[in-house]
Amino acid sequence: MREIAGAVDIAAPPHRVWEVLTDLSAYPEWNPLIRQASGRIAVGDRLALTTVPSRGRARTVRPRLRAVVPDRELCWVSRLLVPGLLDRTHRFALADLNGGGTRVVQSERFTGVLVPLFGRVITRTVADFEALGTALRRRAEGRPAAGA
Repeated sequence: MREIAGAVDIAAPPHRVWEVLTDLSAYPEWNPLIRQASGRIAVGDRLALTTVPSRGRARTVRPRLRAVVPDRELCWVSRLLVPGLLDRTHRFALADLNGGGTRVVQSERFTGVLVPLFGRVITRTVADFEALGTALRRRAEGRPAAGA
């Protein structure tokens, strides 16, 4: 097993951050990692996510939502072919900061027999997390995207 995580503080309340995270149709406007997203935000449902990592090629995954707690947590699980080969649990945890802001911890846990073979890919994912966190902060705070 391997896990990566990153946190970002956002000057917006949790409900605003939640709105941004769950507005899948707007992802192409702001999200540098998940360029296309669709599906219904409900536990047990599947999403369609097209990711474009900074160092890699585009791929579409169909994760199943594991946790949907408005203003608190969004979590999904994706698998490579069959369970136990390479499973990825992606989680956004939102915490209300006294003073009106939100801390978002984004994490991904990798499990399965192929994890040792994906070490470099997992390490490179950290930079993509940072870019996503920065873009999420800009969007939730109502600031234009970088380069816009």
